[in-house]
Amino acid sequence: MFEMDESIPLKRSLSQLLVMFYGLGTILGAGIYVLVGKVAAKAGIYTPFAFLLAAGIALFTAVSYAELSSRFPKSAGEAFYVQHAFAKAWLSRIVGWMVVLTGVVSAAAITRGFTGYFQLFIPLPDWACILLLVLVMGFIAIWGIKESAFMVMLITLIEVLGLVIIIYLAHDQIGSLPALFDKAESFSVDVLTGIGAGAFLAFYSYIGFEDMVNVAEEIKDPERNLPRAIFLAFGIATVLYFLVALAMLSTMPLPILAASDAPLATFMNMKGHSSLVIGFISLIAIVNGALAQVIMASRVMYGMAKQGTAPHYLGQVYAKTQTPVIATLVVVTIILILALGFNIEGLAKITSLIILVVFMLIHAALIKIKVRREVDVKAAAYSIAFPIVGLITSFLFFISAFI
Repeated sequence: MFEMDESIPLKRSLSQLLVMFYGLGTILGAGIYVLVGKVAAKAGIYTPFAFLLAAGIALFTAVSYAELSSRFPKSAGEAFYVQHAFAKAWLSRIVGWMVVLTGVVSAAAITRGFTGYFQLFIPLPDWACILLLVLVMGFIAIWGIKESAFMVMLITLIEVLGLVIIIYLAHDQIGSLPALFDKAESFSVDVLTGIGAGAFLAFYSYIGFEDMVNVAEEIKDPERNLPRAIFLAFGIATVLYFLVALAMLSTMPLPILAASDAPLATFMNMKGHSSLVIGFISLIAIVNGALAQVIMASRVMYGMAKQGTAPHYLGQVYAKTQTPVIATLVVVTIILILALGFNIEGLAKITSLIILVVFMLIHAALIKIKVRREVDVKAAAYSIAFPIVGLITSFLFFISAFI
């Protein structure tokens, strides 16, 4: 039925535009639809600046990923970067499986969240909702990378449209914000602590750009297009987050915003509009986030198999679609098991820490490569200050989780 061959490469069919939307969809996910209220509970009136601070911190990691992906456009990029820098197969293997773990657990958590939104429209039992979503994601991911990325792009456009609607509906009120800031509490230790705590939460809303490097072998001219796509996706997400935060603050009383589990839906209700549209957009945002994780995790498995750090059969590609079918089936099976049988919340918190460990290793790998003065004239190159600062900030974020 499926003609498999380990010698068949992945199909290079992703343009800069498609990979940018893939990254943007992964970054946006469903997070902003619930996260802005949580950040507001910490940062208060300074919530937009908490998002900007988080963006500034995340930017250092984005730069490291952009340079490394341009130097080494490989699937299972993180594992390859670490192997190239440290020549430790065991460390490379651990990093690769950590990335896979973050993908499947994140997708499982997202899939669990899918049920509540889906049942607003069709009253199916939880297990049926989960099974339906996992089957759909698996089919799309196997269908083809261009088709998958195109689907992600369409959904991402709808996500962005939802955020733009929020911003547009609040554009009159946004002009009143300077007066609110004038009345706000002046900067103090407590205020700065709140902004920092809000930025810590907001930081995770920027995670997703790292997934882009794992489709590098399916991108046209990745040395040039991948870094640009990373920065475009990151920049667009930053602008949207900042403007949405402004829209929320200008329209909703801070206590209501901070207490809301669905702040964008609450916003629509306060504006006299139905929240069903935003509910639907939130639903497809969840699908988008989960699909992106399926694509990422399967490509990491494929890349590790090619590098000899995972079972070779995971590197087999379906001849017709040139997609890693076996790796994809393994990924969706694990997601289904986790989503049906486990409490995902605790695992999701662990994955956040794992991501920070991966980030630290990526920064360290780039520092070592730069110290060795390895030069690639085709690759993007940035100051060594970026991975150094990125390593320090990732470490501080990791430590703060235990304080």
